[in-house]
Amino acid sequence: MSTVVSVASASDLVERLRAIGPQRYHDKHPFHQKLVAGELTDAQVRSWVANRYYYQKMIPRKDAYVLASLPTSAHRREWISRVTDHDGDDTRPGGTEKWFALGRAVGLTDAYLRSEDGVASGTRFAVDAYVEFAHHKPWLEAVASSLTELFGPPVMAARVNAIVAKYPWIAREGLAYFEDRFDLAKHDADLALSWVVEAATTVELQDACVAALRFKCDVLWCMLDATALDCGVFR
Repeated sequence: MSTVVSVASASDLVERLRAIGPQRYHDKHPFHQKLVAGELTDAQVRSWVANRYYYQKMIPRKDAYVLASLPTSAHRREWISRVTDHDGDDTRPGGTEKWFALGRAVGLTDAYLRSEDGVASGTRFAVDAYVEFAHHKPWLEAVASSLTELFGPPVMAARVNAIVAKYPWIAREGLAYFEDRFDLAKHDADLALSWVVEAATTVELQDACVAALRFKCDVLWCMLDATALDCGVFR
């Protein structure tokens, strides 16, 4: 006799997705905890900025793949703002340009960041895996993977406060990337979550969305693993 598995309610799915943050988001990583505790050296902070640059650079490419796979023009009109938020336009700098400002604030040149000489192989592998995930997975799973933004704003706020308090050598204007992402991340997360809840209409789709978000958390965790190894934090 077969067992009938019922589809979880929208609220149950949201609860499953939100529960991933306290378990797996990268603010739990020992490197991040050392960062906000003020325990990193200047060189280790620079390594974090250099490694994270590769992620910032690749995010609009990831979002362009998602954009191409979305099912309707209405979806695409909403999602395209993610690309311009990172790439900027003729009227405003994007998130990637603001990351260069953070690089300058910690003593790295734009040329050094662009060279990617400071990007650890593990960081590159993790980020490229995420881009490939967005390229080849169904649009719903790719969108669900972006839901780490559900957890981002309070973590970014705590990170900014920690940097201001414990790394006074970093110019405050270099933190504009994080400060400007507070509202953007909330908007993007709310939109993506509404799409996931609407489209994940089977147990299999709901499970796939949960797995996608876990995968993205693993990507962020692996980036910090690679950064910590590269700059000798745990030697």
